[in-house]
Amino acid sequence: MATYTVVESQLARRWYVLDVADQPLGRVASRIASVLRGKHRPEFSPHADAGDFVVVVNADKMRLTGSKLDQKLYYTHSGRPGGMTTETAARLLARRPGAVIERAVRGMLPKGSLGRRMGRKLKVYAGPVHPHAAQKPEPFTF
Repeated sequence: MATYTVVESQLARRWYVLDVADQPLGRVASRIASVLRGKHRPEFSPHADAGDFVVVVNADKMRLTGSKLDQKLYYTHSGRPGGMTTETAARLLARRPGAVIERAVRGMLPKGSLGRRMGRKLKVYAGPVHPHAAQKPEPFTF
């Protein structure tokens, strides 16, 4: 029996839509990262991008447990001396709701060009409306 290796051009990519209203961030992010990698498919290969597209809606209604809204900090650096800025999760969620989910998922994907390619298949929207109706996304359940 020969070992099967997935060919990315022959994969049929599926689209899933996920409503994250009142869902905890970490549990949602780990499941999204698993689908983006393709670990839910029988033909999963760690060296290939075999994952599907995920459309996340209602990102502004996502839940952070405990006191993470006030205590969790996000750091950015401009690259210049003294250029580090910090922002709490509550402020980032109010300013850019999708960034919280994107950062959590990107941290769970492989580092390098493969992980960046997988991360591009994640589409996050603050409200319940998304422009991907033409792709006929299926509802995603845990």
